[in-house]
Amino acid sequence: MAVSLDYVAKETATNLWRNRVMAIAAVLTVAVSLSLVGTALLLRQAVKSQFAEWSNNVSLQVFVDANANAGQVAQVRALIGRFPQITRISYLDHVQSYDQAKVLLADAPTAIEALTPAITPTVFRCQLQNPGEAETLAKAIQGKPYVYRATYPGQSIRVMQKLEGAAQIILVVIAIVLLISSLVLILNAIRMAIFARRREVGVMKLVGATNWFIRVPFMLEGLIQGLAGAVVAVFVVLLANFGVSYLVNHYQVALLSSAVLSARDLVFTDLVVVLFGVAIGITGSFVAIRRFLDV
Repeated sequence: MAVSLDYVAKETATNLWRNRVMAIAAVLTVAVSLSLVGTALLLRQAVKSQFAEWSNNVSLQVFVDANANAGQVAQVRALIGRFPQITRISYLDHVQSYDQAKVLLADAPTAIEALTPAITPTVFRCQLQNPGEAETLAKAIQGKPYVYRATYPGQSIRVMQKLEGAAQIILVVIAIVLLISSLVLILNAIRMAIFARRREVGVMKLVGATNWFIRVPFMLEGLIQGLAGAVVAVFVVLLANFGVSYLVNHYQVALLSSAVLSARDLVFTDLVVVLFGVAIGITGSFVAIRRFLDV
């Protein structure tokens, strides 16, 4: 017995309507769980963008001995240039370094009075591909000839990395729990549909209906539930990105600027959400059919 598209569409719609409360619950649960998955992906992209922004700022400062001559300063520059992790180097002479020290020591006038441009170390300001490598590079450069000190914003980098890891773990755990709940709800919805049509399924078997002829409407029902939840989650992700963009553009919330995704990243995130929804729907219906549909 061939599978008719009209038959599949009609039976799927009938099953969804009969178990509409369970179907709606499954769709909403899928939507919530996939929204969290999308949010985790958004957060990952935002943190990645933030780290990229940090890499465009100073991640490592190499102070040269104040009494080093031009040739010795050139040796330190050559030393720094041997590290491929360093993408750009800028140099502050005695006067520029002294001006920077006055800004940093604005709350310590006594220390500023003790400084002069001549005794202020010159500085190489280095930009890194990955700020997380600053500590390793600082240790490698520290102690080399004519290097007074190599410093980096270590605490800020560590805090950012810990926050990134903790936030992603929390969101992923919550999303996994809700994804499992979505699977269970879809499985129960399909099980109830099978139970409601158990006599009809028995008659179809007696008249020679194939296994796929019986199974396809149930599988399509689970697929539609998962896909519907994914569509809702896509709108949530789009709305979240639009909301952050609105805050940045209209209220000048610069802190959130790195959380605004590009069109490419947004499309990728939404595609992953849709694929998760389809996978949940198919998996839930397949498990239900294998366990509860006796064909």
